[in-house]
Amino acid sequence: MALEHALLVSLSERAASGAELTRRFDASIGFFWSATHQQIYRVLGRMEKDGWVQRVDDGGKSYAVTDTGRAELARWIGEPTDPEAMRSSVSVKMRGASYGDRAALLDDLRRQLDEHVKRHSLYEFLAARDFPDPAALSATELDVYLVLRGGLLMEEFWVRWLTEYLDAHTTAPSEESR
Repeated sequence: MALEHALLVSLSERAASGAELTRRFDASIGFFWSATHQQIYRVLGRMEKDGWVQRVDDGGKSYAVTDTGRAELARWIGEPTDPEAMRSSVSVKMRGASYGDRAALLDDLRRQLDEHVKRHSLYEFLAARDFPDPAALSATELDVYLVLRGGLLMEEFWVRWLTEYLDAHTTAPSEESR
């Protein structure tokens, strides 16, 4: 996925300035696709040049999706997507922990576990606040909710897996004692 497509999705939901898009990325889309303020502005410039977005009549600060942009977004959404392979440096570190500083890795994994627990709590809060009755959702709201559910499930995965790894190394005999 290109940043352009993430921006098209966000702008399809509501026109916005670059600063507002940055805030949206920090608060929602950024949980799944990150971008800096500078990247967003640079890509918006390209998208405007390509005719995918245009400035709206609010002093020229906000962008809206054009018909060409909507067509590109529809094309991209309909395009087959390969399953995403897990690419995780922490997984490689966990596998190779016997060859390095395991204590430092375990400290880092505890820190990561704490971050995943916090993120899971945030996603639960957002789901309860924004979607109190998921059965009543349709169309766009249902899509947003289901992506949030995906985030919750990913955080549950990380919490369970990191906890299992940390617990195993809390109770397992060390290499030196064998």
